[in-house]
Amino acid sequence: MKMKINKFFTILLIIGGSAFSVSCSDYLSELPDNRTTLDNADKVGELITNAYPLTNYYLIAQLMSDNSGDRQTLSNTTQLTTNLFTWQVPIDEDTDSPTAYWTECYKAIAQANYALEAIEKQDDGTEVWKELKGEALLCRAYAHFMLVNLWGKHYDPATANTDLGVPYVDEPEKTLLKDYTRNTVEEDYDKIEKDILEGIELVGNQYDSPRYHFTIDAAHALATRFYLFKGNEWDNVIKHANLALGSDPSNKLRNSVENANLDVLIQLALYASNREPANILVSDVYSTFNILRQQSNRFGLNPAIADNLFYSGNPVDKDWAYPLYITSPNSFPAKLDEYFKYTNISAGIGFVFTRTVLFSYDEVLLARAEAYAMKGDFSQAINDINMYLPKKTENYNPSTDVLSEEDIPALYPVVEGEYMPYYVNEMTNEQISYIKGIAEFRRREFYGEGLRWFDIKRFHIKVTHSVFQDGDYTLEQNDNRRVLQIPNSAITQGIEANPR
Repeated sequence: MKMKINKFFTILLIIGGSAFSVSCSDYLSELPDNRTTLDNADKVGELITNAYPLTNYYLIAQLMSDNSGDRQTLSNTTQLTTNLFTWQVPIDEDTDSPTAYWTECYKAIAQANYALEAIEKQDDGTEVWKELKGEALLCRAYAHFMLVNLWGKHYDPATANTDLGVPYVDEPEKTLLKDYTRNTVEEDYDKIEKDILEGIELVGNQYDSPRYHFTIDAAHALATRFYLFKGNEWDNVIKHANLALGSDPSNKLRNSVENANLDVLIQLALYASNREPANILVSDVYSTFNILRQQSNRFGLNPAIADNLFYSGNPVDKDWAYPLYITSPNSFPAKLDEYFKYTNISAGIGFVFTRTVLFSYDEVLLARAEAYAMKGDFSQAINDINMYLPKKTENYNPSTDVLSEEDIPALYPVVEGEYMPYYVNEMTNEQISYIKGIAEFRRREFYGEGLRWFDIKRFHIKVTHSVFQDGDYTLEQNDNRRVLQIPNSAITQGIEANPR
C-alpha cells in the first residue's frame, strides 16, 4: 500500500531516533554528514563507510530462537528481553532493540544512496569510481535484505508476490513529503538481487582494511546467503560459494580447535577481528549485547541448551572445540569483544561498541554443503562436511572420523513435520536429513550471532520457550509472530503493520 510519510519521521527513521536533535529545515539544508561536499572519491568513500548498519540484530534473533532458555536464577531482566523471548511486540528500549536496527539499516541505506548519487555525477570511468559504486550497491542490498528477512515473511514463491515486505529506498531523500510503498517480499528480493549482481561486477579489494568493506569475497558471500534463503536456486548458491571459497577453502575456515587453547581475552579479541582469516566482513556496532544481554541476562544459554549444543551432538562422538566462558551459573561463547569509545574522557561518557562478524567462510561452506545436498550431490556435500568438522572437533582423527554419505541420515533421522521449507514436497528423506544436520552445525558455529533465527524461519521450525513460574510459550510453524512488528513510530506515520 502507499502512504505519505512526513519528512520529520523520515529523518528520525534514517538518522537515528532520539539521538537526532537538529531541526527539519537544518537537515534539509545540509548533506548527510553535515560537513563535507562530496566532490572527490575519498569523500564518497568516507560516506560509504557509514553505509553499514551501526547496530546489530543479535539480541533480537538470539532471544526469539531456540538457542535461548530461561536461566531462572538471573535477575537482569528487561521488558525488551522478556518481550522478545515470548514473541510479544518489543518495546523501544536501547541500541539492541528492533527499532534501533530498523533505524540503522535505513540510515545505512540513505548513506549508500547519497554516495550513489555523488558517484553518478562524477564517475569518469576510472576504476575507483566503479569500485565505490559496487560497494554502495552491496551495502544497500545488504541492509534491505536484513530488513525484509526480519520484518517480512520468509521468501516463498507461492506467496511472495502478496506477502508484505519493506519499503525499498533507492534514491536520496530530497522532498518534504514523499510517497512510499511497502513492497512485497518478491519485489524486495528482485531489487536486492539486482543490486547484488550489479555490485559484484563492480566491487574490488582495494581497501586499507578490506574486512571492513564489501570485497569481492564478501559480495559473493552475500549472494550465497541470498540464494540460499530464496531457495531452489542451488546452482547459484554453489556458484557464488565457489567464487568466495576458492580452490582450498580448508585454510579459510575458523580453527576452533586451535583457538580454544588461547587465553579467553585473546579469543574474544580474535573472533570478530580483521586478523581472523575466517572472517570475510566484520563491523563494529553500538551494542551491549555481550555484557548486558548474553552474559548476565535472564534469558540465554541455560544449562540444558549448553548441554545439548556444546557438550553433546558431535557426529563423530567427540568433544566440540567451541569454548564456553563460564561464570556460574551461566555460560556464553567467547566470541564477542566489546570496547568503550569515549566522547568525553573527563566526564567518562561515550559508547559501547561490539565487534561482529557479518559474513565468514564457514557460513559460505555450510551453505554450499546444503546446496549440494539439495541437488542430490551427497558426495560433494559430505566432502564439505568432512572439511568442516576437523576444525571444530577435539582430537579429530582423519583416519577414523571421516563421515560417509550414509552416516548423515543415520545421525539426523527425519522427524515428520520438523523441517518444512516451502520446497519440502520436492525433497527426499535423505535431503531432509542433510539440511537438518547442516542446520545443527550452523546452530553451534554461529551461536549468539543470530543466524539460527533465519533457519527457524526458512525451515518453519516450531519453537517452545518455557518461562519459570509462567508456563510455556510456543511459536508455531506458520505463526505470524515469526515476523517482527513494524516499529510503532513507523506505524503511526502510515506504514502498514504486520498482521498478528
